Formats: sequence, C-alpha cells, structure tokens
Amino acid sequence: MKMSLLRYLPVLAVSLTVFAANAQTEVADSSAKELSTIKLWPGKAPGSEDWTFSEKVSVGPGGSKTYSNVVDPTLTVYLPDPEKATGAAIILCPGGAMRMLGFAETEQTAEWLNAKGIAAFILKYRLVPDQPISPAADRPAGRGRAPGGMMGMGGELSFREILSRNGNANPAPDNPDHLKVIQMAIADGQQAIRILRRDAAKYNINPERIGILGFSAGGGVAIGTAVTESEDGMPDFVATVYGPSLVDVKVPEDGAPLFVAVMDGHFNVTNGCMVLAALWKEANRPVEMHLYDHGNGAASGMPISSWTDRLYDWLQRRGMVTK
Repeated sequence: MKMSLLRYLPVLAVSLTVFAANAQTEVADSSAKELSTIKLWPGKAPGSEDWTFSEKVSVGPGGSKTYSNVVDPTLTVYLPDPEKATGAAIILCPGGAMRMLGFAETEQTAEWLNAKGIAAFILKYRLVPDQPISPAADRPAGRGRAPGGMMGMGGELSFREILSRNGNANPAPDNPDHLKVIQMAIADGQQAIRILRRDAAKYNINPERIGILGFSAGGGVAIGTAVTESEDGMPDFVATVYGPSLVDVKVPEDGAPLFVAVMDGHFNVTNGCMVLAALWKEANRPVEMHLYDHGNGAASGMPISSWTDRLYDWLQRRGMVTK
C-alpha cells in the first residue's frame, strides 16, 4: 500500500498528543521554569556554515512554538526544584518529520520530568530547510520533496526489510539533503551531551546519568546519537517515543540502555521500533519495549498514555533516578 507522508501526519499528530497527555497530569505541582537557552556551537554549526536560511517560528494555541529552517541549534533548560533534583538529566528531541520542530510535547514532558526531579533540556536541532541545500544536479531524479514540501514516504516497509537495512527505517534513504541533515542533527545531539557533561555542576546533574529521548523523527535523532561512535558524545541511556532509527544501526559494545514506546498500527514506525529492540537484544544490551494496542483510536485514557510511568519505572530500575 503506497502512502505519502502527508497521509501520516494526522496520525502522527494524534499519537504525539496522546503520548504527551499523561505528562500533563503531573506538572501542576512542578516548580519547573525555563532557565536559559544554550547555544550549542561557537560560531556557525559545523557542516552548515554556508547556510543563509532564516529560522522561522509559529506560535500555536497556548503559546507553544513550532520551528523550521533551524540554522543555530540550541538547548532550552528546564531545571527541577533543587530539593527534588535526582541528578538525572534528559535531552528532549522534538518531532516534526525533519522539517519542523513542535515544542508542545517536549515542553509538557520537560515539566513532567522536573516534577520527578529530572533536569530536562529541549534540543532545537538542525532540519531540512524549505529550499534545497544541494544543487539540482546532485539530487537523484524522483527523490526529494513530495507535494506540500514534505519528504516522500514511499510504501510501507516490513520488519524484514528494515532489518535487512540494518534497522534503518528512513523513508528517504537516497535523498542527499535529508541524509546530510540527519547527520547534522545527530552531531547536535552529541554536542548537547558534551556540553552537559562539561557543565554538569552548573546544572546540578550527574555527568554519568545523561540520557536522550526523542519523539517521532526526534526519536530517530536520539537513536542516531546513541549508535554513532563518539569518544565523548554518547548518552548514558536513550529512549524513543514513536521514532525508529533514521540511520544504519550498529549497537556499540557498551551501547546505552534503550527504552522504546510505540503503538502497534504505525507502519514503518512500528516495524522500525520493533527492529531496534531486536538489534539491541541481539547485541546483548539492555532494552525495554512497550508496544501498545492502537485499539479504536487514540485517547488519553488508553494504556499508551501511561508511557511516562513506564519510563520512570525503567529509569529507577536502571539506577538513573535514585530518589
């Protein structure tokens, strides 16, 4: 069955709203507040020095922002009450099909994490801009943008197909612009980890308890951060919520423990997340996966809305949260 990414977007939007719904229930007692914004790179970010695009931002209901054309990646800081602080920190990667970053889910999750004593840092990573970044001659015929400016999704990939692609569920595996930006976003994720380890005392966090969690395409960025070798940019744990890998997966020998949450009816995403769990298990690295029944539709009362509870339980069992 052939489907474009445009047909996936309503499902993505509903699903991410549901995944965030449980986080909203605990933030009332949180003293969370936005502390500051950290610029990730001195000067221009490496690999995109020649970008001349202008960042765009739109404001939705409730004041939450959506970004596109990101050129200057940043971390937005949310710290818990010092009396509640556990020392754990999580970098949050918003979703948006590598074309935009919707901050609503990550803001709600940051507040929920703060209520649990966990520091949160929202990563505004680089994206595929709304104009080509490679000359037309360098782009394969038939690849690139689908109607409406979105990347072509192509047909549904099976578990076996994604497994044969080394866990890579990228829907546009031959698009050079997409591939360049995915690597830039991963570099942004690893730079965020370096900064937090360097400045751990400043944020009252433990440099050995820094993880990364992503939603949708942000989950792909989080996974890429965990499987792309780096001496000092690897997370201590990684979590993906409705986001498969967008790069080939080779689980490091000492790969970070993995947490996965996804619903069962989401095409390449579900299959990609199942492959991720299988590859982590094959590598004999810790993995926990929650595959939720899609049921008759997405609603906050469905079991899927409990993903935050399952994540917190997992963090406690892994020793990442000690209070």
